[in-house]
Amino acid sequence: MATIVFINGAPNSTSRLNGLLDNAVSLLEKAKISYEVIDVHKLPAEDLLAANYASPEILEANACLREARGVIVLTPVYKASYSGILKTYLDLIPQKGLENKMILPLVIGGSSAHLLMIEYALKPVLSALGANQFIQGVYVVDQQIERLDGNRFILGEETQERLVMRIKELTENLKGAKPSVL
Repeated sequence: MATIVFINGAPNSTSRLNGLLDNAVSLLEKAKISYEVIDVHKLPAEDLLAANYASPEILEANACLREARGVIVLTPVYKASYSGILKTYLDLIPQKGLENKMILPLVIGGSSAHLLMIEYALKPVLSALGANQFIQGVYVVDQQIERLDGNRFILGEETQERLVMRIKELTENLKGAKPSVL
């Protein structure tokens, strides 16, 4: 059973959003926190688009989510909102599937103009799924994540500091005590 589940709404495995994912995973590993990653773009597209609640892959993802205590939701910003691929999976989560879970949004956009997307687009849909415990999200402008060879990424110093702070806050809330230094 994973303590934290990532719902990765990136459209592919080369998205800069995966730089945030990789760094968050590294921080959880350092803190010895168990995790699972749901890469929505790897779920069967036909099942997502047809809202196939009985799909074995969707059932497996939802079972993983059901057992988690914390959920980190990652999405790029498209048209001032979260990604459509993320929405296709959110629609398949049971009605109260995020109830009693600590939620941390990690969002990447092309400019700071869409910073409030977390509050006005993402949080309402997560709340409709029962989420009511949120850690302040991390919004990153894509220029703050440098792409390297081999699908690797480096976060800017300020971005890394904010991510460390939010992951630490999440782990403190999940453990109910101060975690080890990340």
